[in-house]
Amino acid sequence: MLVFYVPDLPGRQLPEAEGIHATRVLRLKPGDAVTLTDGDGSWCRARLTATHPHVSFEVEEEIRVPRPPHVIHIALAPTKHHDRIEWFVEKATEIGIQEISFFLTAKTERKSIQLDRLQKVAIAAMKQSQQAWLPQLRPLRTWSDLLQAPAGERFIAHADPAHAVLLSQLAQPRQHYLVLIGPEGDFSHAELEAAMLHGFRKVCLGPHRLRTETAALVACMMLNGINA
Repeated sequence: MLVFYVPDLPGRQLPEAEGIHATRVLRLKPGDAVTLTDGDGSWCRARLTATHPHVSFEVEEEIRVPRPPHVIHIALAPTKHHDRIEWFVEKATEIGIQEISFFLTAKTERKSIQLDRLQKVAIAAMKQSQQAWLPQLRPLRTWSDLLQAPAGERFIAHADPAHAVLLSQLAQPRQHYLVLIGPEGDFSHAELEAAMLHGFRKVCLGPHRLRTETAALVACMMLNGINA
């Protein structure tokens, strides 16, 4: 199945980058069948009508894909190496996530993210996994701003032997979740206290010490699992 991202559906032309891929890489021609998504719940079966000067199409069938009954919002401190952030965005999009945030903490080493690049990674993962909903990627946020983010259930992942309750044991199905994942050096004591004052509950993600991006993906998988 050839899936293309067309954010302005029901427009009738592929975006320039998608059109170049369709004609120069895939060698598609007028009459070829394609599948389109706008990343906002629309899933269309279409047929190309022209490839020059623009790649145009005609929609033959449109399907509205409902939103999931839950919202998974994973917020993590940027990792030192940007490729690990890209890995998380790709895999989380493939398995299903609704929102991703990045935030600064006292121990965060990376102070910037390449949001445009991450958006391209998410779009490619959405198309590859044949989904109709593109996760929302938020710009880098401050710690205090993130603590105010709306959510029905709030969790903060922390390796605390005295409080080793799994996320999957506390979370209830069909909720709006926000899970905070700390940097390589973990959260500071002050940050943990502030999070708990804002209604976050401490959870663990298993018996092993996980990298930031791995912990973020495990949290996403656990929440998807209880909503399967």
